Amino acid sequence: MIVRAGTIVDLLKISALSTVICILAWRADVLTAGAEQPPPVSIPQTESKADQRDEEPRSLWHYGLYLDLSYAVDFNFPENHLWRSKVTTQRVNDPNINMALAYVRKDANEASRWGMELALQTGRDVTGEVPNASLRFGDPYPNADTFSHFSRANVSYLAPVGTGLTLTAGLFNSFIGYDSFYAKDNFNYTRSYLADNSPYFMFGVAAQYQFGEAVKTAFYVINRYNFLSYPNNLPSYGTQVKWNASSQLTVIQNLYYGPDQSNTQMKYWRFFSDSILEWKRHAFTVALAYDIGTEQSIPEAGGRQAFWTGGAIWGHWQLARPWAVAVRPELYYDPDGTLTGAKQFIKAVTTTLEYRWYYAWTTTIFRLEYRFDNSTGPQGGFYTGGQIAPGVIGLTPSQNLLFFSALWSFDSR
Repeated sequence: MIVRAGTIVDLLKISALSTVICILAWRADVLTAGAEQPPPVSIPQTESKADQRDEEPRSLWHYGLYLDLSYAVDFNFPENHLWRSKVTTQRVNDPNINMALAYVRKDANEASRWGMELALQTGRDVTGEVPNASLRFGDPYPNADTFSHFSRANVSYLAPVGTGLTLTAGLFNSFIGYDSFYAKDNFNYTRSYLADNSPYFMFGVAAQYQFGEAVKTAFYVINRYNFLSYPNNLPSYGTQVKWNASSQLTVIQNLYYGPDQSNTQMKYWRFFSDSILEWKRHAFTVALAYDIGTEQSIPEAGGRQAFWTGGAIWGHWQLARPWAVAVRPELYYDPDGTLTGAKQFIKAVTTTLEYRWYYAWTTTIFRLEYRFDNSTGPQGGFYTGGQIAPGVIGLTPSQNLLFFSALWSFDSR
């Protein structure tokens, strides 16, 4: 039965029902024999996530491969097979290779202070990164289609300053957000709207410094919010403060400030805040993220002050042996269509059942995921059915999606 709801109360009911279904599915399984594995650890995107199982890496050099396969059933059955207002996992009702990745990385330490990263990627998720040309935000960067196939290309140096000052230059993972661009590093298969509307990667320079064991700070000078866009030639700036308040609670505050429109006067600069709380205890993880951004549009685009905001809650429970369940309710409000391209208010709930299989240096993750999305507002909605006019696909306020995914990764030790 397809559930349709239009209120937050209904969304919470769907969330609870889906979680119960996942738990019953786990209890019905005979739980085949196998060594118990540690729960996946959520790490901010500024830190490496390759092979988190190794406590003591045998080498400073690491290399690996990653493949993301999925099939999504959209019960609206849109003729164009697209998920509106989404950057990743855009294609529905088709088998998809959403990501194929190869990487090599050298870590830096006190004995070998230089490090590097190089990663190449392809797949449907990569094509969603390239922005459309617009009067307000300019054209995509020349050869943006080619550059999108690089996910990391940087060098780093661990300077002998205090506890260690890490300097990085090039293309690196974004410091903003809780969800990674790569589904294998997240609790759910599909990414949140918060993640899809904030940077996954950044190009520039970064300086990170650890104050004792509890506080880590970072400062960034980058080319812009979307490194593949090209509205102007001025840099943007970012900061991060990460506080390990206790062994269970982590607080992260990220800020971004810079010119992202064709007019570079400071009154048109974008300000964006990303706040994250994460609590972990044994097999349970709960995280909360809240984003808010604002900028005044240039006169050619109306000159009004625009803003957007959103929040999400991640709940993850590592069940016995290789099984886990996750739930993520979220809200995203874009009244001016600045980030999503449509004036809308999106509500969504995602529930995920996961099975992990480890073999040698490989990890295979199977996920079954159901999500419900609702979009209201003057330009809200999701694609449905066929064309209502030449070249125009109809819209409906809600959609139900069922994902089947397999994530395979090989990581050296």
